[in-house]
Amino acid sequence: MTIIEMKHSRELKRLRRLALAAQGLLQAQPYGRGLAGARKAINHIGYVQIDTISVVERAHHHVFYSRVPQFKPTMTNQMLLDRDIFEYWVHAAAFLPIADFRFSLPYKHAIKSGQTHWYKNSDKKLMNELLTRIRLDGPIRSRDVETNTTKRAGWWDWKPAKKALEQMYMQGDLMVSDREGFQKKYDLTERVLPSHVDSTMPSIEEFAAHILDQQLRCHGLVSLKGLTYQRRNTTLRKAVKSLVNERLAQRTLEQVRVNSGEIFILEAGALERPLPQLKSRMLILSPFDNSVIQRERLKTLFQYDYQLECYVPANKRQYGYFCLPLLYRDEFIGRMDCKAHRKNNHLEIKSLHWEQHHFDEDLVIAAFVNAITKFCHFQECDSVSLTAAHPQHLTQRLHNALKPLESQCYE
Repeated sequence: MTIIEMKHSRELKRLRRLALAAQGLLQAQPYGRGLAGARKAINHIGYVQIDTISVVERAHHHVFYSRVPQFKPTMTNQMLLDRDIFEYWVHAAAFLPIADFRFSLPYKHAIKSGQTHWYKNSDKKLMNELLTRIRLDGPIRSRDVETNTTKRAGWWDWKPAKKALEQMYMQGDLMVSDREGFQKKYDLTERVLPSHVDSTMPSIEEFAAHILDQQLRCHGLVSLKGLTYQRRNTTLRKAVKSLVNERLAQRTLEQVRVNSGEIFILEAGALERPLPQLKSRMLILSPFDNSVIQRERLKTLFQYDYQLECYVPANKRQYGYFCLPLLYRDEFIGRMDCKAHRKNNHLEIKSLHWEQHHFDEDLVIAAFVNAITKFCHFQECDSVSLTAAHPQHLTQRLHNALKPLESQCYE
């Protein structure tokens, strides 16, 4: 099968633009605004990862914010209540479009049948008792069955009950019907899932087609490894590979090879399609953003070596606890470690690192100030400060540019 060699920097830029456009990161409002835009965004990108880290606004809100003007964090739970989305596991806990519900069933079935395990030793008696309570009394939260006493004065000891709830959630008996912050409310699946949603088990071929079509839609170009990222189902991987080969033979897909030797697959003719024009704007992205979560792909396509260092011992961190990738035009040119101090509504930029780049420094700084102003508002902060910048010769220029924001941030 023919492989198109893409060695020139101009060709690599084309691939980058294709990937970023597919992620909705080149246009100002590719999906529209507000709640309607958020619905369209998740239907396009396929999932939004849920994360608990809160030094800045949580990842699942941040991902929407990066793509949808006028997005508010309350809109995520509104979509959950409206049954536009549901919670389940992809490569991590995530919100997914409700239309994709049936593709969560194979993993649920594998857990329930014992083919794979969430908790190896599940307490079936406790699970049945909890199911009966939910069926009779309605949805419950894990804290509804919590007890701090050594004797069982309440319902159950917290840890076994929470494990039982999570096991039933992972195997499909329960769904998350609502959230109060990070406190999930569980209810019976048949009471949460809208009746119009397809709940038939997909065949392995249907599942493979869903993955391939979705990944091409939201990433523009994909590798075989990336298509089944963090999926350990060998049969599914083989089905995806077989489908890719079939479509390559039919010439509805084509392959390109970049300098590193990595081969990417894309729809035939995708390289000739018009793409959005690049604008001199910067995006401050979440470490869990769909566009950066596959770190090897990020390094191959963008030559951006990125690691989330909150899992690294403090004395070994190079850039900071929770560095956010900085995207300017079609390149990742920096990272920013910051913290939102919510008691005094202040955004502290602990460190700002620029990569080597070829852009006009004045334009980059202006784009950063514009981005941080909006980001500050998103954090519900009304002031911002910069502690350190690298390279150091830019520190004073950055301080001068940020001076109007030191007292107040505007939308």
